[in-house]
Amino acid sequence: MTALTTSFLGRQHATPLLNASGVWCSTATELDALVAAGAGGVVTKSCTLAPRAGNPEPRYVATRLGSINSMGLPNEGFAYYLDWAAAHADGPTPILLSVAGLTVADNLAILAAVRAAGLRVPVELNLSCPNVPGKPQLAYDLDALDATLAAVTAEHDLPFGLKLPPYFDLVHFDEAAAVLNTYPLVAFLTCINSIGNGLVIDVETESVVIRPKDGFGGIGGDYVLPTALANVNAFHRRCPDKQIVGCGGVSTGEHVFAHLLAGASLVQVGTALHREGPGLLPRLADELAALLRRKGYTTVDEVRGRLRTL
Repeated sequence: MTALTTSFLGRQHATPLLNASGVWCSTATELDALVAAGAGGVVTKSCTLAPRAGNPEPRYVATRLGSINSMGLPNEGFAYYLDWAAAHADGPTPILLSVAGLTVADNLAILAAVRAAGLRVPVELNLSCPNVPGKPQLAYDLDALDATLAAVTAEHDLPFGLKLPPYFDLVHFDEAAAVLNTYPLVAFLTCINSIGNGLVIDVETESVVIRPKDGFGGIGGDYVLPTALANVNAFHRRCPDKQIVGCGGVSTGEHVFAHLLAGASLVQVGTALHREGPGLLPRLADELAALLRRKGYTTVDEVRGRLRTL
């Protein structure tokens, strides 16, 4: 028998597969569909203090190798997702509440509401959205990252996680990890958000393909798998006391397996889920189980972090 169950922050997940925040999670109907499809966990839409309409359309376009988007954090406001999470917190499907306040004060207000509600679901603090005009990715400014985590942990005494952007230089992995390891309450790291500010050009129309930011947007899908795996493995090595959530480039069971090998405890799916819908998750679980059986593994935990180097 091959078991896909895994433990994350002390809770059992039936499979390591979740949606990536932003995909099939904006409304209660979409979130309920993920639960019904047997997701190993559900991540809510990264929420802001007040509802947001997001950027003008077209803001998401599928491409041959993935996607480009500049959504601009459209969401129903934190209270909407807090209510949904509270109604499902005791159910069989674990929930991660994704938070993306536009300021530190906004994040602190949302986290205060989580505490006031007595909601014991992990928070994924999104410090890496590349698609809000005028708002840089905070996690690229390590001094600002440090100051934000100091402010959050001064008031929020529950373990939480961070959704990180991709880093591209070994010294940046070292420097970011040094900051992150200062804060034991940062219990998990989601690697990665989309690669920010890519540009897709339609040569027939001689035009960009999305409207916001003159066509610049976050890149996801097949394009980003190697970058995602590098970030998962880099932080798995450098932050041994934190669990890693892999995200980026997943559309097959082999991709899930690669994330696990690199050190991921859970694996989020974005572009492929947008393309195929919630039925993708049981397909990936079946493919992963078949691959584990073929390789002689009986649990996903046997795979985690076993990546070999030459």
